[in-house]
Amino acid sequence: MIPAIAAAATIGASVALAAGFTLPAPPKIAFLYFADKTDGGWTQAFDEARPKIEKSLDIQIPFVENVPEVAGQITPAAERFIQRGYNVIIGTAFGYSDTFKELSLKYPKVAFLNASGTTNGSNLESFYGRTYESQYLCGMVAGAMSKTGKLGFVAAHPIGPVNWTINAYEMGALKMNPKATVTVVFTGAWNDPVKERAAASAMADQGIDVIGQHVDTPTPQIVAQERGIYGTGHHRDFREFAPKATLCSSVWTWEKFLAPELKKVATGNWEPNPYGAFPGIKEGGTDIACCSGAVPKDVMDKVMAERDAIIAGKQIFTGPIKDTANVERVAAGKTLDDGGLWKMDWYVPGVIAQK
Repeated sequence: MIPAIAAAATIGASVALAAGFTLPAPPKIAFLYFADKTDGGWTQAFDEARPKIEKSLDIQIPFVENVPEVAGQITPAAERFIQRGYNVIIGTAFGYSDTFKELSLKYPKVAFLNASGTTNGSNLESFYGRTYESQYLCGMVAGAMSKTGKLGFVAAHPIGPVNWTINAYEMGALKMNPKATVTVVFTGAWNDPVKERAAASAMADQGIDVIGQHVDTPTPQIVAQERGIYGTGHHRDFREFAPKATLCSSVWTWEKFLAPELKKVATGNWEPNPYGAFPGIKEGGTDIACCSGAVPKDVMDKVMAERDAIIAGKQIFTGPIKDTANVERVAAGKTLDDGGLWKMDWYVPGVIAQK
């Protein structure tokens, strides 16, 4: 029996090897950054992860900045690296999706990975983090620290990956304050400090005393500090910009996901997730930077206990969950699947969405 099992294992391994993607040469990795590496948010989070990935893989990783979501600029930026022998290209923008798909077909011996993308293939994997986990924890902090129960949230667009952060934020807040509400203003842009300032200022004028966010700049936190209220950041630890106001932040920890994933690419027989990689706190990608000195220890303890529960498998969107129109969205005992998360176009009670 032992030789038969060994033979079966060997055959299985051969079949698997044939199915996966293997680089024809040792990995040479390069980044395409959507914005400036010191943008304070999304892109800077990648640039801060890059040296940690370099150390983990013992490899140097060059980058090019300010590659907009335009095929005519994405393609030549990627091809310049490919022509210099780079065989792993990492993108950092939703708008790279279609171009990276075309590039992956044109260069089948090159591995492509793209953050917040929507396209995948045998040598292409998009990836994004389960930001609702860390935003749920930030919502807990916000709910506990609000004196009025009136929270605000500055967001870019009412799409699934933004809506799930808003809903999770309210759900976390409700765990600490059953009367908490979250008023949302959409700016229509990921990076527009002028609109973000206007939205945050309007919230402060309305008596909102904690402002969360899913936009790229720290402007909402800066406004919160100017107005003497609190906030919670997104992308990076925004205490750097508003130490008195920022209670915590939902942060990217890309090195925790990318270093192991790139090792898989380097090893060979890499099989990209056909639906894209979607790491949570446990697998890397997203986490909470907690907390400022203003947050009491008992609040921090409750937040960290919930973080431990999430790592152990707790699902945020487990029913029963109804929306603001009292329509059941998740039945009792059921958990919203990934497809439902990406398509989320509804809000939980307590969310007040404004354009």
